[in-house]
Amino acid sequence: MTSSSRTTTRKSTPVRPVRDHADDDGVEKELDAADAQVLEAEGHYITAELDGDELRIVPPGAWRQSWQTALAAGNFAFFAEQVIHPEDLDLYFEIDPTNDQFEEFVSEAARRSGESLGKSRGPAGSSRRTRRR
Repeated sequence: MTSSSRTTTRKSTPVRPVRDHADDDGVEKELDAADAQVLEAEGHYITAELDGDELRIVPPGAWRQSWQTALAAGNFAFFAEQVIHPEDLDLYFEIDPTNDQFEEFVSEAARRSGESLGKSRGPAGSSRRTRRR
């Protein structure tokens, strides 16, 4: 075996427990960034509305890169199976959301979890306007 080869084992990810972050009145509240990070680290679902129904979804900040890649590639069924709570998955497929509904659903999940879905600006360009000699 060479030093550049390695064996990796994938740990199985248990189903994430549902966590309630509603206030005393039972109304779900938006979280500040610190609270969202704590809940995200513990593993949980938040709720977001899709076509009038509340569905539980993993907060966007906790999505695996492979799930994000599937979403970007248009593999919505695989993506949904990863991020939607198993008990809500049949309802999601029954709703069969449009792209606009799906985008609103994910945006609401991000807002409720205290996260932004904004695009990365990428690396900054050079601040020098002229070429150095």
